[in-house]
Amino acid sequence: MKLLVFGFGYSAEAIAERARVSGAEIVATVQTAAKAEQLARSGIRARLFSDEASDPAIGDEIADSDAILVSVPPDARGDRVLARFTDAIAAAPSLRWIGYLSTVGVYGDHAGDWVDETTPVAPREGRSTIRAAAERAWLDFGAAHDKAVHLFRLAGIYGPGRNQLAQLAAGTARRIVKPGQVFNRIHVADIAAVVAASLERPRAGAIYNVCDNEPAPPQDVVGFAAQLCGIAPPPELPFEEAELTPMGRSFYGEHKRVRNELVRRELGVALRYPTYREGLTALRAGGEGP
Repeated sequence: MKLLVFGFGYSAEAIAERARVSGAEIVATVQTAAKAEQLARSGIRARLFSDEASDPAIGDEIADSDAILVSVPPDARGDRVLARFTDAIAAAPSLRWIGYLSTVGVYGDHAGDWVDETTPVAPREGRSTIRAAAERAWLDFGAAHDKAVHLFRLAGIYGPGRNQLAQLAAGTARRIVKPGQVFNRIHVADIAAVVAASLERPRAGAIYNVCDNEPAPPQDVVGFAAQLCGIAPPPELPFEEAELTPMGRSFYGEHKRVRNELVRRELGVALRYPTYREGLTALRAGGEGP
């Protein structure tokens, strides 16, 4: 299998590595020559793709691909991959799977109620509105061109180097308290597992919530990380005093609990890290934290 990955960020890298270990050929698009050289040293062929220019060979890579993963964020103009490569992807003869990495933010705010894949999207802020439009564009493209498109709505991503343990080590961890607020999370290894399962069982138009089993207050997660390290947690900080960035405040402006039963029932995925406790415990055992 040849997997073409548009955008080689944190989650896409984990997905690609799992596929590579399983024997897949990986080709990735990156924005800089330096990143392309870095990937080449690890055995991954990279093609330049940015708003300014794209490698002409990307068209050939699309034509030869069995699967395409899109991890490039859209902008106000729409999805950048579709805008540039609609015709090439539609014509790809061997393409049997397209995956699009999205966000649970497209559901908007539900005042703490549960949502699942049947819940209508109702994004409240700009980035999520743009994401929802990109989702719709990919689903419409798949239906129009008989391509199996799959949406993966990701919760808050954590994993090696990106977690509360690392924040404690860096001195940047904060226990922000907004009464009643909870978030779902997902370990990057579990994202890779869900995508791998979908690659094995394509279903055109599928939408999957990729999240853990337990939405939890963010201050509890930081407190648990501190407990693992045997140190006192940072003091609680009321949300109103947190001086968050506009993006940070937007996260706290939405409150929902996200169900993940579909990935377990349909794809047969048993999360390695069903809650933040298992995930952080494994990361601590791997040497993360102060």
